[in-house]
Parts: sequence; structure tokens; C-alpha cells
Amino acid sequence: MTQVVLRRLVSAVIVMWGAASLIFLIIRLAPGGPALVLLGPDAQPEDVAELSARLGLDRSLPEQYLAYLRDVSRLDFGDSYRLGQPAMEAVLGRLPASLELAAAAAVIAVCVGLVLGLIAGYRRGGVVDRVTSALTIGLQAFPTFWVGIMLILLFALVLRVLPSSGVGTPAHLVLPAVTLSLPFTAIVARLTRSSLVEEMDEPYATTARAKGLTDRQVLIGHALRNSLTPVLTVVALQLGALIGGAVVVENVFAWPGLGSLIVSAVNNRDYAVVQAATLTIAGIIVLLNLLADLVTARLDPRIRLGAA
Repeated sequence: MTQVVLRRLVSAVIVMWGAASLIFLIIRLAPGGPALVLLGPDAQPEDVAELSARLGLDRSLPEQYLAYLRDVSRLDFGDSYRLGQPAMEAVLGRLPASLELAAAAAVIAVCVGLVLGLIAGYRRGGVVDRVTSALTIGLQAFPTFWVGIMLILLFALVLRVLPSSGVGTPAHLVLPAVTLSLPFTAIVARLTRSSLVEEMDEPYATTARAKGLTDRQVLIGHALRNSLTPVLTVVALQLGALIGGAVVVENVFAWPGLGSLIVSAVNNRDYAVVQAATLTIAGIIVLLNLLADLVTARLDPRIRLGAA
């Protein structure tokens, strides 16, 4: 197990390097630059060049890249041009809000998805199964921003039972959490259903029924735990994706998390903040992937991580 963890850590370092390099290149290929954004479109070219030199952006791209990797290796993510504070400080200030939103969405998705998946799997081929399958396809098909806007129109403007944006009370969390959870709910429901159906057809389930156990007894006593193993793995992997996917939801509902910070930083060409936020999200996803592997091995001894 120790060797497996070490291999995963080496892979994590490679992934983080790839993420750092990719975002460094992408943000600098965008038109415009920090100096032009700070000075405005009417700034004189010599003023833009002077400010770029002060910000260290007049150097060649390879020089900037090597300096960036050197600073990141020392956990120095630079300062925000716009906010006037260390970039990682700005990111960590917004991270709790994103984690709160992702956690709420995960709880909704897991609870609702597991119930739908178990009912559909237990009643496979029936009306409930077909309705659940159609519902999960629809949940994944609708764009997140459109769902968020529709929920605002219905619950905030028409029914006036929930706030449309902002933070401060649990009610402010409901609409963004539900919006973010819907695609994840569909994934959990479909995976739970397919996993349960597969387990109920296994030889051990057939043997249990032959001994006189009912389908419900087989489900609760034998198939349920085995069917949940792949579901828990996907849940662990999707938690990181929730944080990354919150960018759209946070902007729709004016939620003060990493998503809105990244969009604002991109619009203002705030390189340091974009890089710090992206690496933070990548680090969370890498960590959750490692935890998913370890949890899967713990729940299912048949899995041999050492062979992976």
C-alpha cells in the first residue's frame, strides 16, 4: 500500500506540473494583458510598456515560465495586480464559500441519487425505473446556467420563497446548491441503478434467493454494500468536479466563491489569481482521487491497487 501511495503522489506531482504549465500558457495567450487592463484602452503604448516592465511581463515567455515554476515550488504564487494582496490569500479567502456550496450540492446529490438509483434498480423494468432513467437523462442534458436561471425565475421572482443571489442565510444556499447538484444527482442515480442490477444478477444473489430469501433480503443483506463501492468511488471523484463546475453556478447566483473570483481575474488578466485558483482546484481534485482509490480498496478487498 505504501508503494501505491508513493506512486500516486508522484503522479500527483506530474498532474500539478501539467496544470500549472497549461494555465500559465492559456492565460498569456488571451488578448490584452494586465498593463493594458490596469491603464485602460486609451493608455499610451510607452506607458503600457513601462508598466509591463515593472510587472516583469516584458521578459520572454520561457523566462517568465521558469520564474513562475521556481516561485510555485517555493509556494509563492505572486501578488494580485488588481486586489493588491497575495494571490493565494485571495484564493483562500474565497475557498470556504466554494467548499460550502460543493458540500451542500454533494449531500443533495448523494441522498437523492442513491434513493432514486436503489428504487429504480429494485424495480428494474417497471414504470419507476423508466421514469427515473428519463429523469436522469434530462438532468444531465439541461445546461447548468439555464437551470439556475429557471430556478431563479420560479422560486425567487414568481413564488418569492427563496432569494435569488447573495449569502447570509441557509436560504441563500438552496438554489445554487440544487442547481449544482442536479447533474451529479443523475450520475449517482444511474450508477447506483446499474450497479445494483449487476449485483442482483450475481451468482451469490441467485444462491441466496434459492435458499428462500426474498429480493428485499438479498438487496439489504448482500447486494447493497457491493453495489455502493463504485458509487462511493465516483462520489469522491465528483467532489472535485463540483468545485470546478461551480464557476458557472457561482456567477449565476452571485455566490462569493472561487468561481466568481476566477471569472473576475480572467476578465482583468490577473495572472497570479487565475494561476493560484486553478492550482488550488487541481490540488483538491488530485487529493480526492487519491482518497477515492484508498476508500475503494478498503471497501472492496478484491481490488488490488498494487496492480493498477
